[in-house]
Amino acid sequence: MRTLTVIVFAAAVTTLQISAVIGDAIVNGRKASKNTFQYMASVQVNKTHECGGFLISPKYVLTAAHCDTRGHMTVVLGDHDINQRRNLQRYEVARKFKLKPFTSVIEGNDIMLLKLDRKAVLGKKLKTVDIIDERRRVKSGTECLVAGWGKTKESDTEGVNELQAVKVSTVDIDECKKAWRKKYKKIKTLPPNIICAGGYKQNTGACKGDSGGPLVCNSVVVGIVSFRSSTCKYPDVPNVYTDISKYSRWIRAMMNERET
Repeated sequence: MRTLTVIVFAAAVTTLQISAVIGDAIVNGRKASKNTFQYMASVQVNKTHECGGFLISPKYVLTAAHCDTRGHMTVVLGDHDINQRRNLQRYEVARKFKLKPFTSVIEGNDIMLLKLDRKAVLGKKLKTVDIIDERRRVKSGTECLVAGWGKTKESDTEGVNELQAVKVSTVDIDECKKAWRKKYKKIKTLPPNIICAGGYKQNTGACKGDSGGPLVCNSVVVGIVSFRSSTCKYPDVPNVYTDISKYSRWIRAMMNERET
């Protein structure tokens, strides 16, 4: 992709409208190698790509809460090419876990855990990925990767079938907040529990259709694509990700919960 597209949730914030694009794409990135991102998931509604996601155990996928739209949700795993004409590995979603109340990306808690209807069979093309725990933090200026099937440039009408990836650097949270306030005067603060990366002082980042995808630093997923500003024309304000470290205990609790 020419540019990494961060998945954004269409959220209206009083006098500010953030382009909430569910299913953003990668800007100024390139096609992901076959032996990378084997944990990527395409979260689909009515068999159409809606958001990205990633497999953290054989039966659980993490994505963004704003990706929960009306329609029949399934998850496609084990393939970088999600062309519907291909024989894709499709899984039903047995259960959705979200933090309540989730109202919009600008309010935070943009995280959703999906329980699959059956265990995924791991192998060469399908693997799980580690997520950061509550004891670790990501320093600003860390070089990371983001991947997705979103748009590769602002003018595209839809995302791509083949997975794209790009390098992005994390941005100091205070600098990130300042950049957002400068562009959007009505924004007093960003939501809590976030990481900022890409789209700012660099020409790479996420776009429509990339939402829910992973921010990967040092082979560990640290963030979930949440939202961006109203354009994928970078440099712009930083892209915003949900900070997984703040939710790692909740994730473990949901995975260990026994269903009645």
